[in-house]
Amino acid sequence: MARESGLRKSLAAKFDDEVRFFKGWMDKPKAVGSIIPTSSVTAKRMASAVNPQSGLPVLELGPGTGVITKAILARGVKPENLYAVEYSHDFVQHLHRLYPKVNIIQGDAFNLDKTLGALNNQQFDSVISGVPLLNFPVQTRVAYLESILKRIPAGRPVVQITYGPKSPVPPGLGAYSVEHFDFVLRNIPPAQLWVYRSRPRHS
Repeated sequence: MARESGLRKSLAAKFDDEVRFFKGWMDKPKAVGSIIPTSSVTAKRMASAVNPQSGLPVLELGPGTGVITKAILARGVKPENLYAVEYSHDFVQHLHRLYPKVNIIQGDAFNLDKTLGALNNQQFDSVISGVPLLNFPVQTRVAYLESILKRIPAGRPVVQITYGPKSPVPPGLGAYSVEHFDFVLRNIPPAQLWVYRSRPRHS
């Protein structure tokens, strides 16, 4: 009976997340990439790029309902070493309830200089991004990536989820490399994962 009750609670929580995500998508479709939250399989794969032993905090952008946040914490990152930037007020409140020890910051991931404030010069181990980049112009995506890369050590990854067949940040437009990380069928819709790293500019 206890197991059955636990299963019911788990399914209810999942349904609640999906309803909340759909509501967020209806309210601000440009700020939410999919009408269904990221699957736990995808979240775990994205979090696998994080190095909990680096001594640096981790930056998550666009956490939504917190599925990827949960995977990052399960990876071994302490809540106080995770900073999550979320645009939606409703999602921020939800994340505060779920993860009271995580540093949840309400703000615009496309303007991190303002959003991070006093943390603007903080270096992070890596960045996990759920921001729906395909909703924005290419030059905005490039500027977004370059703003992130200056906040992590050279060679460390930015992991981005997308639902298109190609990298949302095209190669050759800046001082970064583009690598296909994974294609996750067990996601609705199937998700493409991309990794970006800084590389020196040629003189």
